[in-house]
Amino acid sequence: MSETASLPRIAIAGMGIESSTFSPHRAGDRDFLRLEGAALVNRYDALREGELADRAEWLPVYHARSIPGGAVLADTYASIKRRICDGLAEIVASGDGLDGLLLDIHGAMSVVGMDDAEGDLIAAIREVIGPDVVVSATMDLHGNVSRALVENVDLITCYRLAPHEDAWETRDRALRNLVTTLESGTAPHRAWVRVPILLPGEKTSTRVEPAKSLYARIPEVESRAGVVDAAIWIGYAWADEPRCHATVVVTGTDEAVTTAAAEELGRALWDVRDDFEFVGPPGTLDEAAERALSSATTPYLISDSGDNPGAGGTGDVTWTLAQLLQRPELTGPDSPVTLCASVFDKGAIDILRTHAVGDAVSVEAGARIDHGPHGPVRVEGVLHSLHEGDPDAGGIAVVRVGGLHVIITEHRKAYHDVSDFTSIGLDAQNAAIIVTKIGYLEPELYDIQRGWTLALTPGGVDQDLERLGHHRIQRPMFPFDAFDSDPDLTAEIVR
Repeated sequence: MSETASLPRIAIAGMGIESSTFSPHRAGDRDFLRLEGAALVNRYDALREGELADRAEWLPVYHARSIPGGAVLADTYASIKRRICDGLAEIVASGDGLDGLLLDIHGAMSVVGMDDAEGDLIAAIREVIGPDVVVSATMDLHGNVSRALVENVDLITCYRLAPHEDAWETRDRALRNLVTTLESGTAPHRAWVRVPILLPGEKTSTRVEPAKSLYARIPEVESRAGVVDAAIWIGYAWADEPRCHATVVVTGTDEAVTTAAAEELGRALWDVRDDFEFVGPPGTLDEAAERALSSATTPYLISDSGDNPGAGGTGDVTWTLAQLLQRPELTGPDSPVTLCASVFDKGAIDILRTHAVGDAVSVEAGARIDHGPHGPVRVEGVLHSLHEGDPDAGGIAVVRVGGLHVIITEHRKAYHDVSDFTSIGLDAQNAAIIVTKIGYLEPELYDIQRGWTLALTPGGVDQDLERLGHHRIQRPMFPFDAFDSDPDLTAEIVR
């Protein structure tokens, strides 16, 4: 008998992207980073560092992940789903059995022509592995938990922090829950509560109240006898699908305890619905620019929130850049150093590649995919630097227009970390102003900011949800509708 014969056999697979259905971007094959083999196993701290490595036989199948964007092309989704299902089918056909599956997903993936991509994915997986394999799903708290998804998993959890500083901790928790469940031989169920709230992440950050206290309740709930995991999904606001809403799921072995806990958390979320506010000081772009220019401390951060690639924006909306280029305070010879990230345009990069650093250049850039708020913008200045080989962006050019340093990339890239700027020779910490396509600030940028405005700009992830126009979400829904009485927050037990 082999040393692993008595250990549970656990597969690892998944597909993740956060997709705005209001974004004209379409995610294709190039957008996804693929992992399999040892690289997939070593993705997880608990497996790489040994905490769970010896408690199961780990069977990496396939994982594909993209930065947020628009809906996934149907052919791209089908090919990744097929690769996952074929890999699982090989394991099943081997005759050695399969006990568990870690399903590593985001939860807000949209696919062209489909309403519930993760529900479709897990249903296809179940057809291959059957009903007895224990599936543990790990998700973003901005994911959506549909009926099809919650029915087809056995364990389910999500992040408890926004920004997501606990992303890897959450994946490890899903792994631990799976291993512990298999070792104990228990059969957990899910107590599921649909909460009719749909809010943007920038209003539900756990840095501030009420989300801070709401999520702080989870450890105590999870510690109760009969509870395995407790989770609150804020949901994803920039998709117009029936499954888009807040959700509470408590997983456990005691039906009465999990039901009471799920209803308690669902009620707690509903009761604070009117208290959610923007995590950073909001304002128009003009207000943000004026605050930045008059700030006594630097760097001053401006979130170009409507086209945030980290939430599903295309990354090529030029509306903000066009406004900044019209400001002589930013484009004059003695203007403060302002970093503007970014707009992508392969054609513009190809033109800039024909120049040398230091050349005077004039190029049109952006609005090749999302040209709704503004068309392409002409950038006339000096080619400050040119870079190749970025794994996300490909080629990168920085064009200096007075103090304004305009970052143009070949492909989509989110500038959410200090290292994104330093990698192309830009000193973010000593810049006067940083304008970047982001919503709430990721930790590195949050730490260096000495002033911040969440600019309410247009794009595929516009903070003004009513301006976007949802038509297919389940109504009534807060804050779109008034409620004369409380909604039904009864937990439904799913086995």
